[in-house]
Amino acid sequence: MRSPALRISTRRLGIARAALLIALMALSARSVQLAFDGRSLERARVQQGTWLRIAAERGALFDRNGAELAVTTTAPSVFARPRLVTDPDAAARRLARTLGMDRRGLAARLRRDSNFVFLARWIDPKRAGRVRALDIPGIEIADEPRRVYPHDELAASVIGFANIDGEGVRGVEQQQDGWLRGAPQVYRVERDARGRLLGMAGLRRAAARGGDVRLSLDAGFQADAEEALAAAVGTTSARAGSVVSLDPHSGEILALAEWPSFDPNAFRRVRYADTGSRAFQSALEPGSTLKAFLVAGALEAQAVRVDQVIDLEGGSYRVPGKTIRDLHPKGDLRPAGVLRVSSNVGAVKIAQALGPERHFETLRAFGFGERSGSGFPFESTGLLRSWRHWRPVDHATVAFGQGLGVTPVQLAAATAVLANGGTLMRPRLVDARRRPGGPWRPTTPERVRRVLSRETAAAVREMLEAVATPEGTARRAALVGVPVAGKTGTAQKLDRDAGTYSATRYHAWFVGIVPADEPRLVIVAELDEPRAGLHHGGASAAPLFAAVASAQLARLGIATEPKWRRPTAVAVARATAPPAPEARSAELERLTRVGDRLFLPDFRGLTVAEVRAITAGQALDLEIVGEGRAIDQDPDPGTILAGARKRIRVHFDRDGNEG
Repeated sequence: MRSPALRISTRRLGIARAALLIALMALSARSVQLAFDGRSLERARVQQGTWLRIAAERGALFDRNGAELAVTTTAPSVFARPRLVTDPDAAARRLARTLGMDRRGLAARLRRDSNFVFLARWIDPKRAGRVRALDIPGIEIADEPRRVYPHDELAASVIGFANIDGEGVRGVEQQQDGWLRGAPQVYRVERDARGRLLGMAGLRRAAARGGDVRLSLDAGFQADAEEALAAAVGTTSARAGSVVSLDPHSGEILALAEWPSFDPNAFRRVRYADTGSRAFQSALEPGSTLKAFLVAGALEAQAVRVDQVIDLEGGSYRVPGKTIRDLHPKGDLRPAGVLRVSSNVGAVKIAQALGPERHFETLRAFGFGERSGSGFPFESTGLLRSWRHWRPVDHATVAFGQGLGVTPVQLAAATAVLANGGTLMRPRLVDARRRPGGPWRPTTPERVRRVLSRETAAAVREMLEAVATPEGTARRAALVGVPVAGKTGTAQKLDRDAGTYSATRYHAWFVGIVPADEPRLVIVAELDEPRAGLHHGGASAAPLFAAVASAQLARLGIATEPKWRRPTAVAVARATAPPAPEARSAELERLTRVGDRLFLPDFRGLTVAEVRAITAGQALDLEIVGEGRAIDQDPDPGTILAGARKRIRVHFDRDGNEG
């Protein structure tokens, strides 16, 4: 017979066995439940391992000399795996303080039925360190590729930018997106008990990298153009402006400056509409710059001769629907003279001799009315209606650049035809491309078509040299020791509300070729709504051209400088807001007399009567040209005049349309 102690022990052992059996049955039931619970299986799978996606890394952008214009670095981003976050509200509360974000918004993201969600991207490394220190399960930091533009606003509208997901959405970043964008790589990696990644050593990040692109832009040329453009905008109070510098023989765009600009590093704080390129995407009336191509086409078609005398009808010529007038009427002129003084009447008569159909075909041959073929995103075709829809008045106004639209890039490519001997070259922004670790593969210049004979191109280029002389409309474009060929343009802007051209708002243009005898550069300068008194192409765009050309030629080893110095802020103020008569009298006494010589003041902005009053009794031979307010003078302000008789010519304008 068993003892009582033995019976008690046996009973206890049975109870323990029963408890173990019950626990085993419960665990078995739970395992069966988990086997059919997809969420639990997913959590187990995530806890043990996961697929890691290495984001694609964009290739770099360089200028033609190897300077980095856009590169890809890494920046920490915070992401969550919501299925691993045990207490979303507590985690959101701690993260909100560190990230400076809304707690409720974070909590909502952490409750998502998802394995991955970004919480904050491209944060400061110090802040990322503080997030790591929180050590919240399911909250992780990843280094993401980030596009960086080392020179900030330099060439921003050309380069464009890539968005936060690494997609090119403007400029060359968009144009070359397929080449620049790499291929994301996916790897299977293991995790420890806290969800931290293990086994990272074998990842090949380089495999995700895209190709590189070398642009035709020269960073030095670009900086020169942007500096000069910003100064011109400051001097003239223009709303906007652009400068295009192009190699006429290859079509390579060496600089493309635009104002206002933006910082692509901060693209999320800039309106998308403010990140486009006006030089490629804005169709603007070119004004009298178009006369150069009209004369070239007429000479090529033998509609006029180089030595042909054109009757200017005393500066007033009637066509059906409009009377065409010259601002400064001249006598009869040859085609070179028509360009030199920018005669509207002369241009209309040349256009009539050429005929509307051939005139239209000439403009199309120069590339107007069609995309340049550069491949730049959203490039404008400009605006050129078929000659079949031209009335006589339309044909007349097209002759001096009204009633059509061109882009600055189109205008540069057309001017290059005159510079390179008659061939239209396709504008290029991409100089070469390469795959990671591979050699550069250069692009090749592309000839679109022959437009003019070499003889015609040379003849027109020679005519355009007279424009940048004291007798032409653009003496402020002249350079010391370097011949300049070019053409001014002053285009009245269309007032869409009134349905007429504005008498106060203009586009000022200058297109130039330097050196004129051995062309190296074509430069287009454009200013949108420069202030009154400086609104003509010769008064504002021509000196902008000279500033850019002299700086860029220096980089090519050609030393020069503008013959005309940029006006001071005081001079500009006088040109646009003439001082009171008593102030001018005091200024005259202070500025005009230097011993027996005269110090020439700035007459711009004054009326004819005011200039006559100031110069009365000063032993000056004064020549008055035009009427209205003074827009130009020869010699320049600040010149000291000597001799018994001192000559001065002052040009006046009533806001007319002058080349």
